[in-house]
Amino acid sequence: MVSEQFDELVGRVLDDLPAWVRGALDNVTIMIEDAPDPELLADGDGLLGLYTGTPLPERGVDYGGVLPDVIYIYRRPHLALGLAEPELREEIARTVLHEIAHYFGIDDDHLEANGFG
Repeated sequence: MVSEQFDELVGRVLDDLPAWVRGALDNVTIMIEDAPDPELLADGDGLLGLYTGTPLPERGVDYGGVLPDVIYIYRRPHLALGLAEPELREEIARTVLHEIAHYFGIDDDHLEANGFG
C-alpha cells in the first residue's frame, strides 16, 4: 500500500467519527508520520499512534495561545501488521479512538480494561 492510500484510510476513519467527537476536538491536529521517533520505543515494540498535548480535562481557564495538541498515526507500524485493507482500516480506527481517548483524559489502564489497550 502506498502512502496516499494509507492517508486516505485515515481520512475515511476520521470522517466516520461521530459529529460530537469531531466537534469536541479543539486545538488538535492529526498527523500521519512514517514511524515514531526511535527514542519512543523503549521496549522495541511497534507504536501505532501517540497523543501529545494537554488533555481536555486538564485545560483550565488560562488555556489559550498554545500550539495545537497532536495525534500522530504511524504508517509503517500499521503496514507491518500485514493486514488486508478492511482489517487495516479497523486497526487504524482503533488507534485513532485510542489517541482521541487520551485527549479526553482517559488513561491507558482504563483503555486496556475496556478493550482499547
